[in-house]
Amino acid sequence: MTRMTDTRRLTDPDGPLPFRHRRPPWLRVRAPWGERFSDTHAVMRGHGLHTVCEEARCPNIGECWGSGTGTFLIMGDTCTRSCGFCAIKTGRPDPLDELEPERVARSIVDMGLSHAVITSVNRDELPDGGASVFAQCIRRSRALSPDCSIEVLVPDFQGDRDAVAAVMAARPDIWNHNVETVPRLYREVRPQALYDRSLAVLRWAKELEPDGLTKTGIMVGLGETLEEVDGVMRDLVAIDVDILTVGQYLRPTESHLPIARYYHPDEFDQIRDRGLELGLRWVESGPLVRSSYRAEQQVAALRRRPHAEVRSGAGQPSGAGAAV
Repeated sequence: MTRMTDTRRLTDPDGPLPFRHRRPPWLRVRAPWGERFSDTHAVMRGHGLHTVCEEARCPNIGECWGSGTGTFLIMGDTCTRSCGFCAIKTGRPDPLDELEPERVARSIVDMGLSHAVITSVNRDELPDGGASVFAQCIRRSRALSPDCSIEVLVPDFQGDRDAVAAVMAARPDIWNHNVETVPRLYREVRPQALYDRSLAVLRWAKELEPDGLTKTGIMVGLGETLEEVDGVMRDLVAIDVDILTVGQYLRPTESHLPIARYYHPDEFDQIRDRGLELGLRWVESGPLVRSSYRAEQQVAALRRRPHAEVRSGAGQPSGAGAAV
């Protein structure tokens, strides 16, 4: 059995890295540009929609929007929680917009997407946490774009299994809920969340739709150890999670949590290999990987083929982080 070893530390010996410092060369981000980027931006703005790509300052916005893809952020741009890593603003959200599911669905048509990711801010003030809005978005999007696969990146709904069931009843192709970090760091990183509750949300989705794909993501560089990352992956395998994304935490502003260290690309490869060895079906691991990165490849590779065929590596796209 392979053990992950920490071989390339770039840690400040006196503590976390200061806000202003030079990033390692492998974290260069492609600047947004190009006609497809402009077209995607125009569609989003034309329908009055938010994207997590912008609100969360995703480093891959240039690559993803440049290829005509994006992640829809529904239920506004204001979150009821105050996670220590997230750039989305915290406060009292605006009332729900009843026409938003229709606008999301028509944006998918206008952008010609084959795979759409729908996520949201936390809306803890709503009785169902916004589960009904997710379900409406899925159903309306599928009605207008029946060949487009739908991924939802959901909050934990405060552990409401009925809310999970309401979204799953709309049959998303991928159910995604991020655990974000290791249990020891939850109080700092996700002060209004619980690690076991996030695992339950993933477990319930698989119980409700055993043939559906479940997915989660974590950030590294917040002070966790590789042994703790290994423990999280073991927990995910135990509840039959299919897909894991692993990326480097990048501090959005000086008021957010500091970076404890940068992981070298070799370490991300090591984490990917270890996750596949433990039994995850797909591990997307790299410095700039985020929840929606290459999501269309994941659903194309896993949804249409049985588990055994995927693990054999038959027909895998070049460079994919899938089980072999």
